[in-house]
Amino acid sequence: MAKIPVGLQLFSVRGECSKDLAATIKVVAGIGYVAVEPWGYGGDKLEWMGHSPQAIRKMLDDHGLACCGIHLATGALLGDNLARTVELNQVLGNRFLVIAADKPRMSSLDGIRELAGILDATAERLKPLGMRTGYHAHGFDFALIEGRPAWDVLFGSTQHDVVMQMDIGNCAGGGGDPIAMLRKFPGRALSVHLKDYGGPAGSVIGEGQADWPTIFGLCESTAGTQVYVVEEGGADGLGFDVSRRSLEALRRMGKS
Repeated sequence: MAKIPVGLQLFSVRGECSKDLAATIKVVAGIGYVAVEPWGYGGDKLEWMGHSPQAIRKMLDDHGLACCGIHLATGALLGDNLARTVELNQVLGNRFLVIAADKPRMSSLDGIRELAGILDATAERLKPLGMRTGYHAHGFDFALIEGRPAWDVLFGSTQHDVVMQMDIGNCAGGGGDPIAMLRKFPGRALSVHLKDYGGPAGSVIGEGQADWPTIFGLCESTAGTQVYVVEEGGADGLGFDVSRRSLEALRRMGKS
C-alpha cells in the first residue's frame, strides 16, 4: 500500500507560529512534512492566528502542504459556529474536524452522552460535505467512569463515522492501552497522533516505550488510518529540532 502521509500538529511549534506563521509553515515544509494540523479553533471568527482562511491556504499551497485536520473546541461545532468552522475548513481543504479535548464532559456518564450526541449530530451534518468529525485522546480520557474508561464509553456510544483520533503517548500516559483501543474500534482511527512515551528527557519517536511495529501494523491494516500526525516539539513550541528529529526517526522506520 502507499505510504500514509505524515503531517505535523502545529501546536508542536506554537511559539514559532505566534512569531511568524508563514515562516513557520515554510520551515515545516522544508523539514519534509507534507501536511499540517492547526489547533485551538473556536468557531467564533472566520480566521486563525489572525489570518483569513484564504491567506492560510496560500501559505500552504506555496509550500506544497495539505491541511490534514484541525483541533477544535467543542463549541466550534455548536450553533452558528459550525457554519464558520465548515467554511474555514472548506477553504483549507481539510476534511477532519476534531475536538481537541473536553475534560468537563468526559468526566461523567451524562457528559459523555452529551458529547456523543454532539459528535453524532455533527457527523450527520458533515456527511454531505465529505467531511468528518472526531475526538482526540488525552490522558484524562482513560480515567474510569463507573468502572469503564471514558474513552470506551464515548466510542461505544458514537456512530462509526466519528473519527477516533488516537494519541499514542497521551493514551499511555493516562493509563490507557493504545494498541488495545486500535483493536477494539477498527476502522475508526483515520487520523493518529504519533507521540512516544516513557523515554528519557528530550527523546523523540522511537526512543520511548511505544511498540511502533505493532501500532503501525494495526494502523495500516484494520484501523483505517489515512494520516499520521506528529505531535512532538520543543519547550513552549519554540524551535524545530524535536519535530525534525521525529520525522527523521519515522523515515528510518520507513514511514516517511
